[in-house]
Amino acid sequence: MRSAPFLACLALVAGTASAADIARDHDTILRMQGEYAVDFAFDETVLLKPGYERAPAMRSGGSELVVVVEDAPTRIVLQHLLVDPKSGHVTKHWRQDWTYEAPTRFEFSADQTWRVRAVPAAINQGAWTQCVYEVSDAPRYCGTGRWSYDNGVPSWTSDAGWRPLPRREYTRRSDYNALAMVNRHTLTPNGWTHEQFNTKVQRSADGTQQEIAREFGFNDYIRTTDVDFTPAREYWSATAGYWAKVRRHWDGFLGQAPGAHLKTKIDGMAMIIPLFTQADEVQAGGKVADARIDAVFAEFVEKAPRGD
Repeated sequence: MRSAPFLACLALVAGTASAADIARDHDTILRMQGEYAVDFAFDETVLLKPGYERAPAMRSGGSELVVVVEDAPTRIVLQHLLVDPKSGHVTKHWRQDWTYEAPTRFEFSADQTWRVRAVPAAINQGAWTQCVYEVSDAPRYCGTGRWSYDNGVPSWTSDAGWRPLPRREYTRRSDYNALAMVNRHTLTPNGWTHEQFNTKVQRSADGTQQEIAREFGFNDYIRTTDVDFTPAREYWSATAGYWAKVRRHWDGFLGQAPGAHLKTKIDGMAMIIPLFTQADEVQAGGKVADARIDAVFAEFVEKAPRGD
């Protein structure tokens, strides 16, 4: 049963949506937490550039824990953690933030640049904005859409947007530099799925665009009891406070216009390595002075240039 403060908060923000509708969306998003065996599949479908040959299909998988970092009536933060079942090694993975009728979001505008812009009113009413972050909590992409429950199936579909090349691609390709994408999340009896409707695009400085190929991505999160996720829970328990400080640094750039520009190569490793090293020190029982986090951001992050 919902607490009185929870329902009162929803009533204040409900607008045209009922408090019950917002609460249902909130609980649906929370259902993505848990322990999963994950399958990742990516297939190029429609070939659009003359002479282009279809890239091989990509298949991979992993064991992933999804934990709740923040839980408020209109905002939820979920952190993903990968575990190697054999060694118990833990890798902090991606993060997804959900905000009801978010006033702003960041948008990938150019290489290593994300601009903060107002969410268009036409798509924002009654909608949730999902923002996705890199392993270092650097920005990746945002999308806005409404949850639907047709025929009892909870599903959320984003509006169209842009994102940088995924890690699975930028280590081996240079023939495109952006993905035009629409994302869909669906809750299933055994977990949840993430569908990606992508178009690979080469964007030029003069504004012209060359579409290379369309791609369908399918990430299947299936609940599992076959993996011991204790190492991931222990890692997060030890380092959550450290990563909260890192998120606050990012919020200083992504919480308001103009946004952020990363002064790293596209792989971001120059920033990922020192942050992960500091987190390892914290996990081992050490302390990391705030000044050391400040120094990483001072070296690798700056405000995005002003512009459209």
